[in-house]
Amino acid sequence: MFVRRATPGLYAIRLVLFFYALVCVLPFILILVTSFATETSVIRNGYSFFPSELSLEAYRMLINPSSSLPGSYAVSSFSTLVGTLIGVAITYGAGYTLANRQCKYRNALALYFFVTMVFSAGMVPWYMVSRALGCYDNIWALIVPSLMFSPFNMFLVRNFVREIPDSLNESARIDGANEFLIAVRIYFPLCLPVLATITLFYAIGYWNNYFNAVMLVNKPELFNLQMLLFKIQSEIKMLSSVAVGVTVNPPRESFKMATCVVTMGPIILLYPFLQRYFVKGMTVGAVKG
Repeated sequence: MFVRRATPGLYAIRLVLFFYALVCVLPFILILVTSFATETSVIRNGYSFFPSELSLEAYRMLINPSSSLPGSYAVSSFSTLVGTLIGVAITYGAGYTLANRQCKYRNALALYFFVTMVFSAGMVPWYMVSRALGCYDNIWALIVPSLMFSPFNMFLVRNFVREIPDSLNESARIDGANEFLIAVRIYFPLCLPVLATITLFYAIGYWNNYFNAVMLVNKPELFNLQMLLFKIQSEIKMLSSVAVGVTVNPPRESFKMATCVVTMGPIILLYPFLQRYFVKGMTVGAVKG
């Protein structure tokens, strides 16, 4: 069995990669450590990997018996899961159709979708259409307005499907398979790399989206996680501004870091499951337009 001998050059590459990985992970460690620091230590010493005083006050403000955080987590999780599944299904259907030679006007449709990447109708038409669809003060207000799928994701899927040999499609037709069966049973498993890529894109977009909640939601029980944390952060800022000369010292900086830890946790847990597909989906889907 051939064993590659370690060379000085290989050690140098490993050392460079180690320091690069360390530089990438240090900000996350700093965020985590600062979330446990007291406001006084942050003000006195700034952000530090070794704060002089530690406290759980920021997490107590987030997690307490009267906190709305569990409900907002449920709202964000539901909207992210449902929105991502529907968005990926729509995007895959559109990408597969535009890559299919049986679609007569596929190039004209592709141009139509491309125009939407360059020009936008604006916020007012978006708001009016969302209200007309009944997406106001309900859970669908966090899902449907963002289902106008990203043309970039659609073109990734289309380019990926184009890489699959047409002979596979023709063979399936000869065997009597219809268009739906070809798309679902044959092409769908082959497109898992690019579908995992756009799944990550959609999941991040839905999880971090608070604009829909700002514009279309007034009920506090429908606030998603981002909207709730933004509201709490605003209240802490207001409390700090009126607490001049008082012993109240709310943990503004550590609370910011705690909210980062709370919000980025699910995405960090999701990424390892999609990592093996991510690079292949990006490279193969972007080979040609």
